[in-house]
Amino acid sequence: MQSGEAWPHDHGLPAALYVISGASFAAALSARALDPVLPHVAEDFGVSIATAAGFAAVFAFTFSIIQPIVGAAADLFGKTRLMIGCLALLGLANILGALATSFSLLFATRILAGIGSGGVFPVALSLTSDLVGPEKRQVAISRTLAGAMTGNLLGASASGLIGDFLGWRGVLAVLGVLVIAASIAVAAGFRGAKVKHPPKTSLSALKAGYRTIFTNPNAYVCYTAVFVEGCCVLGLFPYIASFLFELGQTSLSIAGIVIAGFAVGGLFYTLTVSRLLPRLGVKGMMIAGMTLVASQLVAVAFGPRWEIQALNLIVMGWGFYMAHGCLQVFASELSVEARATALSLHSFFFFMGQTVGPLAYGFGLQHAGKMPTLLVSAAIMVVLGLVCARLLKPRAPADAR
Repeated sequence: MQSGEAWPHDHGLPAALYVISGASFAAALSARALDPVLPHVAEDFGVSIATAAGFAAVFAFTFSIIQPIVGAAADLFGKTRLMIGCLALLGLANILGALATSFSLLFATRILAGIGSGGVFPVALSLTSDLVGPEKRQVAISRTLAGAMTGNLLGASASGLIGDFLGWRGVLAVLGVLVIAASIAVAAGFRGAKVKHPPKTSLSALKAGYRTIFTNPNAYVCYTAVFVEGCCVLGLFPYIASFLFELGQTSLSIAGIVIAGFAVGGLFYTLTVSRLLPRLGVKGMMIAGMTLVASQLVAVAFGPRWEIQALNLIVMGWGFYMAHGCLQVFASELSVEARATALSLHSFFFFMGQTVGPLAYGFGLQHAGKMPTLLVSAAIMVVLGLVCARLLKPRAPADAR
């Protein structure tokens, strides 16, 4: 993974990656489903937009706090069963949310949704890493990310469109049925997939795995970096619809399209990663990616038309995943025997950042204003890219054989 070495293309990747990508797609459908319709949720329950943005925070917080448990359970009992069960829970939580009669009940269903989603994506990354070696891992992970990006894209854009016709309850009901159907389809797909199952581990081995992870200096840099990413980038999303409302653009479909631009940028990353890596190298990818994100945060701060903001989000998504994909590969190489645990911790810190982010943005927007808040986030992202490029280096896991 040195900056100058060649990088392989897609050929030779196992067919089971399509099943894993499908699971990621299904889980990602619900991640940003409420963002485009938050103004209507806030209106129905008589709360402020900042309070309604707490749905994004609680989803992310629940997702994050169960990660150490998910990683341990996956390493102890197997990954595929856990993933399928969590998909079913996520679908059920969405359906219950559509039936919620109070703000507190809807809040509770988003907690369940966070648990369900939290059991899918990091396990999908771990399965991907089990299937391929380090030399193909970033390309393979990008294919798993493509499933998640497509889910985010359709989840955000479709929720805005459905919201205009059926309201926010219709959004949750439709997504709930789709995710439950996807859990059945993924279960059938895994039945025939030849996925390598690592040997079952024990609690003492899990403790050793944690020691292995945190004796690697890369762990501290990776986990801090993804926390900051989640805070500065994903923490902004619950406020994008309200930014558009301030410009007089009140269509939920438009808000969904703008937010979905981020996922379009992520898909563009998956199509370009195998060509960018040999040219930029890992360090160049992190610096360029974080800089692109910062530039688009500055652009959004000026409040351009929605069409321009959609383009801003596309570029932001492309830059974000250029850097984030590198961090995921470093996290996958912290341990061999406890890879699911290492990647679950990666998700823990990432979603903790998304928990803090909406709250931090809410405070900044209220007390400092839109422009200063977004400019500070942009500056942080530039510094983060430089720090990651300097401190992250390829290191063999201590438990590598």
